Amino acid sequence: MADFPTSPLNSKLRIVFFGTPEFAAVCLESLLESKHCVVGVVTAPDRRSGRGQKIKLSAVKSVADANGLPVLQPAKLKNPDFNRKLLGWRADVFIVVAFRMLPRMVWNAPKFGTINLHASMLPQLRGAAPIHWAIIYGLRASGVSTFSLNDSIDTGDVLLQDKVAIDKMDDAGILYEKLLGQGKKLLVKTVDYLVAGELTPRPQLSDGPWLTAPKLNRENTLINWSQSTYNVLNRIKGLYPFPKAWTTSPFGVIKILHAHSIQRIVELPYETQPGTLALVHSTFAVRCSDGWIAIDELIPPGKGRMSGKAWMNGLKKPLTRLGNQA
Repeated sequence: MADFPTSPLNSKLRIVFFGTPEFAAVCLESLLESKHCVVGVVTAPDRRSGRGQKIKLSAVKSVADANGLPVLQPAKLKNPDFNRKLLGWRADVFIVVAFRMLPRMVWNAPKFGTINLHASMLPQLRGAAPIHWAIIYGLRASGVSTFSLNDSIDTGDVLLQDKVAIDKMDDAGILYEKLLGQGKKLLVKTVDYLVAGELTPRPQLSDGPWLTAPKLNRENTLINWSQSTYNVLNRIKGLYPFPKAWTTSPFGVIKILHAHSIQRIVELPYETQPGTLALVHSTFAVRCSDGWIAIDELIPPGKGRMSGKAWMNGLKKPLTRLGNQA
């Protein structure tokens, strides 16, 4: 792993930026507005999207094109031609934000190695979806970290960190904006410290266990109504606005967008199981393991978003339960 300078550099730092989505694009813009020199950008290949299968550029490529930066879009990061062109940019450091895992031959190439921005307080929430999982786990704080890449995912030496509070009503979209605002500033600050010779890496703490943030998939975005109201609501908030929590029903998949807990005790004239539906206090409610939540907004099969009450009132036949039916 490359060593950082211990005294100020005499020349501008040459940076190659790796990233793809909007989060990375905003960070690239911050670097471009700083005193540092971005000499090239690496992003995902263009892809076709929509009914017309039109070519769609990544958010990072759009920023690079707007600023006249050269761009590489390798399908394979070990491709010799890609690596020859990459080395031709003579970068002092690579900066990575929301990009796929780099092989050693790439991240170890610059003299100051590769710096990654991660949306958590490492070693907490290592993995692909730290913003979503911070809300799903019900954490009251998260943050952003810059660290040096190594051979293992999200385990390199921490450089700088900044904590961000999570409010009770925050969803993943709100936390995304908070972390993006802090992350773009922390990234520029990290490069400032590098140039000033003041960057001091520190190994990540090894004692744990630490919460992880695995990639979101069909299984871990499914609502389990047998969990507590607290856990169900956190999952709904943690998956909004994307990819959205979902549940099965006799009509097909329903996506749950917004919900809240029902504080008053709900008594029905029959025994209820998790996933049971009822109109409670004029609200469409679903039973969890320890109480009820009101569904404020959802997306039913084949329809647009609507209130839970409007959807339930419009059903042609009564629906009594969500989730896997016994």
